[in-house]
Amino acid sequence: MAYDLKTLLGGLSAQAFMREHWQKQLRFIPQAVPGFTDLLTPEAMWRLAASGDVESRLVIRDGKRWVMEHGPFARGQRAQLPARNWTLLVQGLNLHVPAADDWLRRFSFLPYARLDDVMVSLAAPGGGVGPHFDSYDVFLMQGMGKRRWRMSMQTDLALLPDAPLKILKRMRTDQTVDAVAGDLLYLPPQVAHDGVAMQSESEGFCTTYSVGFRAPTRQEIADGFLDWIGATSEIDGRLGDPDLKASSHPARIPASYQREIAGAIAELAIGRDTIREFAGCFASEPKPHVAFDPPATKLARAAFVRECSRESSVVAFAAGTLCLYDDTFLFINGDAFIIRGDDAFWREFADARRFRPSTALPSLGEETVDALYQWYCDGWLHVIHDHAVGQAS
Repeated sequence: MAYDLKTLLGGLSAQAFMREHWQKQLRFIPQAVPGFTDLLTPEAMWRLAASGDVESRLVIRDGKRWVMEHGPFARGQRAQLPARNWTLLVQGLNLHVPAADDWLRRFSFLPYARLDDVMVSLAAPGGGVGPHFDSYDVFLMQGMGKRRWRMSMQTDLALLPDAPLKILKRMRTDQTVDAVAGDLLYLPPQVAHDGVAMQSESEGFCTTYSVGFRAPTRQEIADGFLDWIGATSEIDGRLGDPDLKASSHPARIPASYQREIAGAIAELAIGRDTIREFAGCFASEPKPHVAFDPPATKLARAAFVRECSRESSVVAFAAGTLCLYDDTFLFINGDAFIIRGDDAFWREFADARRFRPSTALPSLGEETVDALYQWYCDGWLHVIHDHAVGQAS
């Protein structure tokens, strides 16, 4: 299904949307994608939720009581659910469904460093996850059925103390909209919202696809940097104090000891180049649950080059691969590589996430081919063909 970006954003250009709405103001866009159809069936959603490789949750509202269970879920569990008031959440849909990854890339007017994943919500009538707020931006695309959204710009974000998920104690309603297939809702961080699946005469379920964004806390960034700098630094020497004097206060930390510690930390040499390299590694680090599948039958390097050189071949990153760049480095899945050879090729590949090598692959140079082949062996990229785009060869 083709998407027109200006229609997707309610008649705004990407630049205007970012200027007027991003992290500033919510926007409801009726028929952002006319004719939008679900990316997979409810049965396929349940099959994913039965897999141990997929993050999933089941949220059930029982009066004022909320219950949440984590997957994987048994195949027969669906039949035991009530007719109303439950929601199945399947996270990281883009890692498992090519159409969901294509949908995620429709938002590439935003940096890949900020894009996170696609989650689908499958709800019975009355289903929802309660009034809440997110700490990150989110786009919510309505699939089948109808969902009623209540929204509020309230500053009171106190949560119920004993609920299994983050639910607001109180929520006022500033605005209400009923979303049907093809409608899109954008919410900046900390906008209170509550979406409830409505009864539908023609469709028993309601689906909503949410595109979320990476928004780590400053504490998470600092912790990540300390871990990274500890793993990448090599400092020679060992604490020594040849001039240490006898002490009558053995519990007192010597000033010389403190100076030695300060000197060791100073040798970390945390300069701008170090921080730039860390920023790319941090931004391209996949989530812990993301796994890569190396090819079941791995091609030898020469056979890989021949396969890539076929006219129909396309080299594409695996859905879970994060590839970013700056002026110096190419970052892929948390690793940094100095850009060598054809830097325009690497940047175009990172932006587009696929390229047609045809007979040009050897001309990229041995080092480039070596890197592509290693990433193929690691499962970070695949060779696909026009007649099966999105399917690993």
